[in-house]
Amino acid sequence: MLEQLLIFTRGGLILWELGNALKGSPIDALIRSCLLEERSADAAFHFDAPGGGAAYTLKWAFDNDLGLVFVAVYQRIFHLLYVDDLLAAARREFSQIYDPKRTSYGDFDEIFRQLQKEAEARAEEMRKSKQAGRVPVAPSKKQAPSGAARGSGKQRSSGGGGNGGGSGKDECDGDSGKGRWLANGSSNGQENGINENSRAPNTVVKGKENGAPEIGAFDVNKLQKLRSKGGKKTHTGGGGTKVAKAEPTKTVKKNRVWDDSPSESRLDYTDPANERGEGHAEVVAADQGESMMDKEEVVSSDSELEEDEELENEKPGIKKKGWFSSMLQSISGNAVLEKSDLQPALKALKDRLMTKNVAEEIAEKLCESVAASLEGKKLGSFTRVSSTVQTAMEEALLRILTPKRSIDILRDVHAAKDQGRPYVVVFVGVNGVGKSTNLAKVAYWLLQHNINVMLAACDTFRSGAVEQLRTHARRLQIPIFEKGYEKDPAIVAKEAIQEAKRNNSDVVLVDTAGRMQDNEPLMRALSKLINLNNPDLVLFVGEALVGNDAVDQLTKFNQRLADLSTVPNARLIDGILLTKFDTIDDKVGAALSMVYVSGAPVMFVGCGQSYTDLKKLNVKSIVKTLLK
Repeated sequence: MLEQLLIFTRGGLILWELGNALKGSPIDALIRSCLLEERSADAAFHFDAPGGGAAYTLKWAFDNDLGLVFVAVYQRIFHLLYVDDLLAAARREFSQIYDPKRTSYGDFDEIFRQLQKEAEARAEEMRKSKQAGRVPVAPSKKQAPSGAARGSGKQRSSGGGGNGGGSGKDECDGDSGKGRWLANGSSNGQENGINENSRAPNTVVKGKENGAPEIGAFDVNKLQKLRSKGGKKTHTGGGGTKVAKAEPTKTVKKNRVWDDSPSESRLDYTDPANERGEGHAEVVAADQGESMMDKEEVVSSDSELEEDEELENEKPGIKKKGWFSSMLQSISGNAVLEKSDLQPALKALKDRLMTKNVAEEIAEKLCESVAASLEGKKLGSFTRVSSTVQTAMEEALLRILTPKRSIDILRDVHAAKDQGRPYVVVFVGVNGVGKSTNLAKVAYWLLQHNINVMLAACDTFRSGAVEQLRTHARRLQIPIFEKGYEKDPAIVAKEAIQEAKRNNSDVVLVDTAGRMQDNEPLMRALSKLINLNNPDLVLFVGEALVGNDAVDQLTKFNQRLADLSTVPNARLIDGILLTKFDTIDDKVGAALSMVYVSGAPVMFVGCGQSYTDLKKLNVKSIVKTLLK
């Protein structure tokens, strides 16, 4: 049953509506989470109403020439097969009566009812024809196979194991069974894309079970033979006795002496202190000057983008147009863009984005979204397809990278201070990306704005993590709360926040252990820390060097935090801190990949190894670099 159908302009003016407003405003969620985030090329958008309400599926269509959007909403339990056909028919009929000066279209009610009846009738006929087509196939399954099919059936049944009865039917169908499986996969792929991916591993596992059990299995006899030898396993043919005789004695490695120099130089240049880190330390933070966060980056207003050559001419096999026909077409400006016209320009843009370290999946989705926004649109006079596509992609990238909410941390810190509580920031991320170092940079920036900062050493897993943070705290002359190693990081963070309240600290920066996105015990501990302490900001620290792995990291971090959360509204990643930005030259695509996947803005960019090397992300500069 169709719950709602809405026709509105890209500016937000509602022209025609069917049905009443639904709980949770699913169309508003579609605009915020899909259309504005350049995900309009997706097949559908799923929305769950808050408070245990109904689950809806939304589908849409565009009329790019008129700037209209058609959205249909129906409950997810009803698999309405006619929605796409109905949207196309509604777009065709409404475009004929559309007038930019009109705001009411009451005469479209009867037209839409007729279109809906026709679409439902066609869907019912298609369903009956599919059922009728399956009837003669069913008896053929019971018939015994003949010829080569019977032989192949024997081969399959010989390695079938216990599942021979269930898998034999599907395997004996031959190509017809495969065709039906593909048809079901293509029809269900738009509604639930996870099912196709989840079927593939099951098929592989079944094949391993039905295959030879000796391959890849563990042999206990081999283990007993190895134990009976009593020596180390070697790849040479000499046996274990030679290894036992030739075992060298352990010697202590000495420092190498260069140029026969008798004196050994000291390698440890850290500040002299005892095991607790207490002692005289040289204060260097005050001498490093102003943080780059407070410096405005000047970007030249002159565009450095050079006009590309005609992309149609670059593609081989396409005949070059004459100069007269090209000039005539550019002057007339009546060419309607089709998908085939956009493909060469979009392919060149996709390749360009991928060379700038944008994940392949993200680049493909962006090009599909740009194609959906341009298809059916008329070219203006003296404009080319390549320049039109480039402009549309530039606008899309600006929309994605521009933060959708305020990222003014200083304002939020003062707001929390007025409420009598400290502002809590938790730094999370994978191993070795520079969480502790960039946490110290953020602390240095906050100190320059006269904000009292306290560090919380909640990385109780990695050796040396507490000492590293203690060194930063000593150099910055700020307090640190630590409990050592092998402690529950959630409890340490909670006690640190309580200590900050007693000491009137304005901000608590929580350092956590680096963890891979697939490490469930550490991800469970991180989820507990976030749910127990409810921080104001969860910052994901990621490297600017990663490409496709950025998508996997952020997706799985958010997924694990949502799955392991003990509260209904799970806390996910709120912002991104990009590190090692000074090492990538023009390969700035990781910023786009991370923002596109998570929807969280890039709040800080680390660009060096000193405390001042922290700055804001310049969106216009990033877009210019991506399209250069």
